[in-house]
Amino acid sequence: MNRRAVLALSTALMLSACGFQLRGSNGQARLPFKTIYIGTAETSPLGIELRRYIRASGDTTVVTDQKQAEATIEVLNEVREKATLTLNTQGRVREYSLYYRVKFRVKDGKEKELLAPTELILKRDISFNESQVIAKEKEEEMLYRDMQSDVVQQILRRLTALKA
Repeated sequence: MNRRAVLALSTALMLSACGFQLRGSNGQARLPFKTIYIGTAETSPLGIELRRYIRASGDTTVVTDQKQAEATIEVLNEVREKATLTLNTQGRVREYSLYYRVKFRVKDGKEKELLAPTELILKRDISFNESQVIAKEKEEEMLYRDMQSDVVQQILRRLTALKA
């Protein structure tokens, strides 16, 4: 055997011996709750994505009645902002900064706070071209969806770290 094969095999053996295991095929770790309530509107894109990822994560059930839940995710604030980043020599916008801010907290079934209000702020820069307005609007929508997915992943990572 060559040196790389031996190194790869020994690394795999050490990782399996220490109890390390990969997350599921969808990249999700198990949540420490059997039931969870998500405090967003049913039509909220953030809420829809959170529900989908939690359902896919395994044993946790998303409930529609907060009284039945072991934990509640309350989305306190969700804001999308657009700020001018740079201007060209004619004073026209050249680039924008897109911000996506979400503030949430997690409580248990007895209203005890498991995770204090936490604000997640994501930023993406986007160039602007007056001759491609529609394409740039679509790119902006895509960047906001990407930031929303990032926020969902960050929320789920924080949930997996909580103790039920």
